[in-house]
Amino acid sequence: MKVLVIGDSCQDMFRYGTCDRISPEAPVPVMKPTRNYGSGGMVINVFENLKALGVDCDIITNDIRPVKTRYVDEISNQMLLRVDENDRIKSLTANEFEAIDFNKYDVVVISDYNKGYLSDVDIKLITEKHSLVFIDTKKKLDSWACGVEFIKINYKEFKENYDWLLNKYIKGNLIVTNGKYGSVLNMNETFSIESEHSVRDLSGAGDTFLAALVVDYIKNNDIRSAIRFANKCAAWVVSQKGVVIVNPDMI
Repeated sequence: MKVLVIGDSCQDMFRYGTCDRISPEAPVPVMKPTRNYGSGGMVINVFENLKALGVDCDIITNDIRPVKTRYVDEISNQMLLRVDENDRIKSLTANEFEAIDFNKYDVVVISDYNKGYLSDVDIKLITEKHSLVFIDTKKKLDSWACGVEFIKINYKEFKENYDWLLNKYIKGNLIVTNGKYGSVLNMNETFSIESEHSVRDLSGAGDTFLAALVVDYIKNNDIRSAIRFANKCAAWVVSQKGVVIVNPDMI
């Protein structure tokens, strides 16, 4: 199976340090830097998780990436501040879109953080060119998403799009994630977390869930099996520090 991953990407930076006093100038902690860690984020995180789980995949994303810098207390793992630089992304051009050979791929995965790389029209065209599309999007859902085979969103996004999903989503394959409460398929079938881990960091959990969902669906052609596997992978990832790639040996 060959998978295409498309969407907007960033550079995730984590600056860790120790905080043992409050600034005399303002009621904020003073951080002493200890180490830095960086990795590709957003759609790149989906791509790297797919590769880690053994999938042959290609990625199409923006070359110039915004930087998300998180300042984190080393001991408590509490985030003190996040700074986003150059948050808007240059859009995919018509020529770049036309150059994509969708026939090469068995599955298309859209990871859309709504930073400008993909438009509503782009997503609609992708669903017209390919029959098996998974999407995780921060956009307000509308008619452009009717052709998406599987929509994965979190509970907050589900509430914001409830009316459209209930009345307009033709395909009806909806997966809603809700943290420690697991996931819900098509608004009525709940999948609990089978083995919980202590939560250390939520960064990148949604990307891991999406990647694992696609991988298991490719193998078994069973969305329920895929949700259970995705729950397991996301539960492990949140027990790690920072944005990490899923380790199949730990699942």
